[in-house]
Amino acid sequence: MSEVIAIANQKGGVGKTMTAVSMSACLALHGKKVLLVDFDHQGHATKGYGYLDRSKYPLSMTDAIQSVINGADINFEKLILHTSENVDLIPANITLAGIAPVLQNVMCRETVLKRMIDGIKEEYDYVLIDTNPTLGDLQINALAASDSVVIPVQSEPYGVEGMSDLLRSINETKRNLNPNLKVKGILITMTDYRTNLSRKIASDVRSCFGTHINVFKQTIPRCVAAAESTGVGQSIFVYDPKGAATKAYDTLAKEVFLDVNKEKERPRHKDTHVR
Repeated sequence: MSEVIAIANQKGGVGKTMTAVSMSACLALHGKKVLLVDFDHQGHATKGYGYLDRSKYPLSMTDAIQSVINGADINFEKLILHTSENVDLIPANITLAGIAPVLQNVMCRETVLKRMIDGIKEEYDYVLIDTNPTLGDLQINALAASDSVVIPVQSEPYGVEGMSDLLRSINETKRNLNPNLKVKGILITMTDYRTNLSRKIASDVRSCFGTHINVFKQTIPRCVAAAESTGVGQSIFVYDPKGAATKAYDTLAKEVFLDVNKEKERPRHKDTHVR
């Protein structure tokens, strides 16, 4: 009954990592056991929880992927970091950039991440994947491993640029690799409803995509504290607990992720870490 959710957009700077970090922290605050998988070589989700120096953790996503490729056992005890905000984290860093060429020669290369996550996901209520902002083998791996996708879209000019390519990639993954994959919804981020432009873009997103894809009612406002929190290695739920973006993510979690009926049906996990 664990749910694996990819936070995906091929465009950078749309609030993808902020959403992954914020939602993982929020779900943990609501008593859920959460694993955040950093699948972006920039490692921003890893840095967002305070792991700025890659020498501070023994293994990373690169080691995990190589273990699957080589058919070796993965040492989850060393791989998974237990953050101060009760979110478990599989870190990533620049070395992950070298994995894409390696995958080209791997049989069933699109399901390497799925094979790794399948070995641990039942220990968690939610597994969130922060994907890299490109269309390629890494993002296909994330989609193939997931039950659903959240697509952050910034409320700014060209915010929906490339959406057709992303949706095509999702549909192809669903058709060929993961028939149960679904789009959980489009999340409009970086909104400022004091401006006509922000209101217009949000309206355009709903009119263009809302007839066939869920667009979350809750939007995420632009917030200086959100950017500041990443720099100090904390989620906004610690750095700015009363902020507008913090409240927006909490509302989103309650309305979308923490569905009352679904939570009644979800079996409870014991409060233990993967070992």
